[in-house]
Amino acid sequence: MTGTLFLIPNTLGYHEGQQDGLLAKIIPDTVQSMSAQLSYFVAENAKTTRAYLKFLGQHHPLTLAMQEIQISELNVNTPAQALEGLLQPLLQGHDVGLISEAGVPAVADPGANLVRLAHQRNITVRPLVGPSSLLLALMGSGLNGQSFAFHGYLPTDAALRAKRIKELEDRSRKEKQTQLLIETPYRNAAMLEALSSTCAPGSLICVATDLTLPTESINTRTAADWKKIIQQQAPDFHKKPTVFLFLAQ
Repeated sequence: MTGTLFLIPNTLGYHEGQQDGLLAKIIPDTVQSMSAQLSYFVAENAKTTRAYLKFLGQHHPLTLAMQEIQISELNVNTPAQALEGLLQPLLQGHDVGLISEAGVPAVADPGANLVRLAHQRNITVRPLVGPSSLLLALMGSGLNGQSFAFHGYLPTDAALRAKRIKELEDRSRKEKQTQLLIETPYRNAAMLEALSSTCAPGSLICVATDLTLPTESINTRTAADWKKIIQQQAPDFHKKPTVFLFLAQ
């Protein structure tokens, strides 16, 4: 009998001194308790995952000592042929937890490949409740939540990025569909500038930053309004995790 692959949510980040409050507010107690019982994990980064589990162990005693817990890494550099090996504990009957660096695993996350392979091997997959920056941003944006699409990262080249934004705006206009994007945090300002200068003046743009954190900020304005804001005082979101959304009007 195979084990179960649990998809374990992580916090979306934390500020020093805020860990206790965030863990209680963002990660359900049942999810914390389940995570503390596992001996095998797959994660993007073993070091940061051990830190997360160590903090978790302060609230829910871990089944094993920290040094006995096995953590295998799965990230963008993991070759496809290595996925089969990550399933071995499951095939041997052990439950395994899949943890993302932030938020829910397998969404905008390399863990999706492991989940797909688990299904192919008839391994039970159980997603657990936790924060998704994409859905939280959509909820708070006021934009169309009936039809939306997530596109990940846009090209870094300015001309190619502008072309892609235009394509997505045309799609948004035709389908009345909200478009969601993310960007490397140190390029947040460039992304907002590109969106505000490329989209039609009346198109709505939402900037959702530091979701679930004490510094959380969600603002929806027209492209024209964002251009004025940028000229006067650009948003303070440099190196802060941000989701961008827009809807053509």
